[in-house]
Amino acid sequence: MALVGIVLVSHSGKLAEGVRDLVRQVATEEVRVEPAGGTPDGSLGTDFDAVSAAIERADSGAGVLVLADLGSAVLTTRTVLEDLPPGPVLVDAPFVEGAVAAAVIASTGAGLDEVVAAAEEARDVSKF
Repeated sequence: MALVGIVLVSHSGKLAEGVRDLVRQVATEEVRVEPAGGTPDGSLGTDFDAVSAAIERADSGAGVLVLADLGSAVLTTRTVLEDLPPGPVLVDAPFVEGAVAAAVIASTGAGLDEVVAAAEEARDVSKF
């Protein structure tokens, strides 16, 4: 069964990989969680090609949810999505909490709309 994939776009490769590792602790490994952080030389920033490749790797046919950490990561992701056929969804949700919630729901076989809703609902949970 195809599961919704998740892409984590961050200015930091270490941050994107760390959130992926955290998600792997709580969700099945069948959920494709792909980090796209930093620039090709390892610096802070975002990279169009890395985001595009991560979306491609995360797509198993059930859809792809994309989370971005801030500013230019959102802009880079939007630019990538403009070049792709409709399908992947950029979600306005907290980076860590949204990724965890999305992955847990995706691991149940839920559809893209439900996975998006779970990530967005994490916004309320992250308030103290």
